[in-house]
Amino acid sequence: MSSKAIREYDAKLLLAYWLERAPPVAPHAQVKTKFQYPAVKVAQISWDPATNTITPDTKLPGWVFNTKLVAKPDQLIKRRGKAGLLALNKTWDEAKPWIAQRAGKPQKVESITGTLNNFIVEPFLPHPSNTEYYVCITSAREGDSILFTHEGGVDIGDVDAKALVLNLPVTQPFPSRETIAQTLLTHVPAEKKDTLVDFLIRLYSVYVDLHFAYLEINPLVVLDAVNGGEPQVCYLDMAAKLDQTAESICGPKWAIARDLSVYERDESEVAKAATKGSKISADRGPPMVWPAPFGRDLTKEEAYIQKLDASTGASLKLTVLNAEGRIWTMVAGGGASVVYSDAIAAHGFADELANYGEYSGAPTEGQTYEYAKTIIDLITRGTPNPKGKILIIGGGIANFTNVAATFKGIIRALKEFKSQLISHQVKIFVRRGGPNYQEGLKAMRLLGESLGVPIRVFGPDTHITDIVPLALDIDISKAKGSNAGIDGLKSIQANTPPAQVAPAGEPVDAIGSIHPDGERTQPSDHIVHFDTKTSSTSRPAYRPFDANTRSFVYGLQPRAIQGMLDFDYSCGRETPSVAAMIYPFGGHHIQKFYWGTKETLLPVYTSLKEAVAKHPDVDVVVNFASSRSVYSSTLECLEFPQIKALALIAEGVPERHARDILWKAQEKGVLIIGPATVGGIKPGCFRIGNSGGMMDNIIASKLYRPGSVGYVSKSGGMSNELNNILSLVTNGTYEGIAIGGDRYPGSTFIDHLLRYEKDPDCKMLVLLGEVGGIEEYRVIEAVQKGIIRKPIVAWAIGTCAKMFATEVQFGHAGSMANSDMETADAKNRAMREAGFIVPDTFEELPHVLKETYEALVRNGTIKPKAEVEPPVIPMDYKWAQELGLIRKPAAFISTISDERGQELLYAGMRISDVFKEDIGLGGVVSLLWFKRRLPPWATKFIEMVLMLTADHGPAVSGAMNTIVASRAGKDLISSLASGLLTIGSRFGGALDEAAAMFSNARDTGLTPREFVDNSRKANKLISGIGHKIKSVNNPDLRVELVKEYVVKNFPSHSLLDYALAVEKVTTAKKDTLILNVDGCIAVCFVDLLRDSGAFTPEEADEYIKIGTLNGLFVLGRSIGFIGHHLDQKRLRAPLYRHPADDIFINMADVSQPRVLGRMQ
Repeated sequence: MSSKAIREYDAKLLLAYWLERAPPVAPHAQVKTKFQYPAVKVAQISWDPATNTITPDTKLPGWVFNTKLVAKPDQLIKRRGKAGLLALNKTWDEAKPWIAQRAGKPQKVESITGTLNNFIVEPFLPHPSNTEYYVCITSAREGDSILFTHEGGVDIGDVDAKALVLNLPVTQPFPSRETIAQTLLTHVPAEKKDTLVDFLIRLYSVYVDLHFAYLEINPLVVLDAVNGGEPQVCYLDMAAKLDQTAESICGPKWAIARDLSVYERDESEVAKAATKGSKISADRGPPMVWPAPFGRDLTKEEAYIQKLDASTGASLKLTVLNAEGRIWTMVAGGGASVVYSDAIAAHGFADELANYGEYSGAPTEGQTYEYAKTIIDLITRGTPNPKGKILIIGGGIANFTNVAATFKGIIRALKEFKSQLISHQVKIFVRRGGPNYQEGLKAMRLLGESLGVPIRVFGPDTHITDIVPLALDIDISKAKGSNAGIDGLKSIQANTPPAQVAPAGEPVDAIGSIHPDGERTQPSDHIVHFDTKTSSTSRPAYRPFDANTRSFVYGLQPRAIQGMLDFDYSCGRETPSVAAMIYPFGGHHIQKFYWGTKETLLPVYTSLKEAVAKHPDVDVVVNFASSRSVYSSTLECLEFPQIKALALIAEGVPERHARDILWKAQEKGVLIIGPATVGGIKPGCFRIGNSGGMMDNIIASKLYRPGSVGYVSKSGGMSNELNNILSLVTNGTYEGIAIGGDRYPGSTFIDHLLRYEKDPDCKMLVLLGEVGGIEEYRVIEAVQKGIIRKPIVAWAIGTCAKMFATEVQFGHAGSMANSDMETADAKNRAMREAGFIVPDTFEELPHVLKETYEALVRNGTIKPKAEVEPPVIPMDYKWAQELGLIRKPAAFISTISDERGQELLYAGMRISDVFKEDIGLGGVVSLLWFKRRLPPWATKFIEMVLMLTADHGPAVSGAMNTIVASRAGKDLISSLASGLLTIGSRFGGALDEAAAMFSNARDTGLTPREFVDNSRKANKLISGIGHKIKSVNNPDLRVELVKEYVVKNFPSHSLLDYALAVEKVTTAKKDTLILNVDGCIAVCFVDLLRDSGAFTPEEADEYIKIGTLNGLFVLGRSIGFIGHHLDQKRLRAPLYRHPADDIFINMADVSQPRVLGRMQ
């Protein structure tokens, strides 16, 4: 949602901080007079449900205790004074018990009951009634408006009738001081006009800079100057809304105003204090709080889903309406979620509807699991209802979401609650369409059989809401407009081709294959080149897209582009609709895409200027830029007269940005679709991005060729539903546009319907509106004036809104009624009265569409054509693999780790458990090297080995190589690699060889003396025996540490005992022939492998052979090598050159013959 209400406390802090600091809204919007800005004196009192106490006195500012106060709830409650929720002229000792008596208690305000849990306290301001004014700033599509009356207070009456209004159109400059005064302040005393003008200028500057969407002050009090001082401006009651989507822009500004310390100290001190000890947040100050409407306190589950939603790019929404309700929904898509709630309410079950919510935007399996688990947990709480419960898992036809993948998360959750679902007699009804929906529905059906829970599944051939009466056990088969049938909806078009896409296969002329003429197929033979330099034919304004339309795609979106090209190919277009991509963050390059079974190349440019210069035939841009950059990139597009249409896909575009875009585009005659849209589709001609879904849905909905029906909708998901319905009950879609669900879409219903009216090939119109906004009334006006004459079938979704006791935000940002005329019921009634064809319920929509279409066929307006067989589009390899239609041998096999799920796994152990169980570095080595948990004594030994082998001074070859490389200016990786490359049989590699020699000697039955004698006879040194410095009388303490640990902790150490016996034989000959640290580690590790019980004898021998022991040395010694590199860098050691006197150079005499033989 974009426009969201904030607490009065926060609104006053925002104004208090920014009134003096915000940049002026225009260069000439300067303050002329001096006046006292409102004081920063507001305190928040909150009720803690855990302790049933209110904010303690120690956390309140000092002025609260020595000032007369006003206390009131701060929970978005209107008309608090009339509800007796206002304490005036009270001391804190009086206000505190007044708050305490009400805190945590239910309070009824008009028809809504809620718990009072948040209060605001501020100084009481005695003032004459003639100093009270009313000011309100509102935002609409055309611009902002300032409403002002010279009378304020609780008895202000009808503001709309009384207020003077200053309109501030988006396209017009900010008015002069004189205009403001003449328009708004005609009834204000002359001595106060300048002060009020200055205040209104500053107020509007803050409104714009902080992206307010609504701001009301009643009363605004202006007190005259006293004793030569300055006039004083104060505001008593305030209501405000901010554009939540502007948080990326204004978040820091909102946060600093909420930091109470900035009002108590110098801001430079605050900045310093923020870096010391206090909790670090993203901005200087706490983030903005978005309270729930009064009477709609967030439950623990709602708060959890809200947090989950904030942490993902997907959309997850949950509102619990009636925790005891029997009917629960889990719906995919914002528009679809409203439609299901409408259907339930239309059948008279609104009082049993338990929740409203939606999941969309391709959530992961884990996110869907968490969402489903939360809802199922709520369903199965409490005492089972004797009538049982119903769960409707519904949704429209997805554009790109893998239905089976999202169902996996739901299935996981359902399995966890098997017994609870059975005991609560839950019946589940599933309806879904889109990519891989068949596998998803199959998995759901099989789940029902295994769980013992009734699960009925339906696909896109069933109208989206037809499962609702089935679930509610309502027989509608004989009702007017019923879509019921044995097998669902059936196409009325003869010879409809099957809805299928060919599985991926090897092309006949694969690269390298030999032709009959003996030539081989080369890679370049598969690249298709197009002649795009032909001049494009001009199109009438009402037809922005045709079979020759060419576009740029802003952003790297290979999946969407491939979908557009597949659509082009299926339509029989001569050239691809995408000419190039614009990607400012990457260099110029070329990307390959499929054109049927072959490939084509598309260039990628870093600037739109360059792309426009090289592709003069392009006049459409599909902008996939994010919500943060879509504003600047769209303004750049508007600089080029060549661009005639723009589709803005991004969601979460700040409303002020969206409004600026739409008016700038209107001035330049550019069509804007979006933002927050999936785009639109012109069957047989052009597709915007992912509109229409995957290719199987394109074929099923007959979008590869034009029909006769033009539609416009807000919802992208519902657009697919309309495509599907129209393909079944008419000859299909002529053009369909999803304008987007935001408050200020770039183009509206009327813009597109007027185009369809002018287009002779479009015979019938469809409008799918929704609750909120007034755009449907513009269409009504056009019909009443005779501007639109073609038959128009219409419906506004959101008729369920009237059933809810509290305000519920539906899936789209703009879908909330701010007046009676914005309700869905009022719109449907007005459209019906104006002559639109409006069904009684959404379920009847297919029926009235069919009736209207058949009437047009009968009177000859529409002449159905024979169906054409679309070309077969090969399925993408990755998608076919995801669907399980093909298989391919893996190029690599890994059995030790997996990062694909929610959590990294080491040999099957979750990374969180690695730390929870504190297995240490040795435990991690045991998992990744041996794929099993070793006992603690073994993992401790591994860590001991790493510590012992970490370093052996700077003189050894590996350390020296590392030092030389580091001093040569090499980076850490290069220096480390230089040192590691010295490890081998002469340095460090003795571990493997020692383990092999000692193991082999003992295994073959040699006594220690026989082993020594045999080695001497073979002139072979025993690896692991001997030291240059250490001896029997000067033992190596590292060896002593290892021996002590092994003897104390190993269950068996037979090979160590054997090696010590060998040492006795060798040291009898020379006292330096001791068991060195390499040998000691080697034989002890063999004991670990053979005697720990974790390995079979074969496994133990294999680990010795494949270099595990050397791995320990490499891992340990890397620690030392890195240390040497860092040491040299710290010392800034210069390039090393070895002294010449340390090198003996012996070169052969030049006079000596070089040729040792001759050829005869």
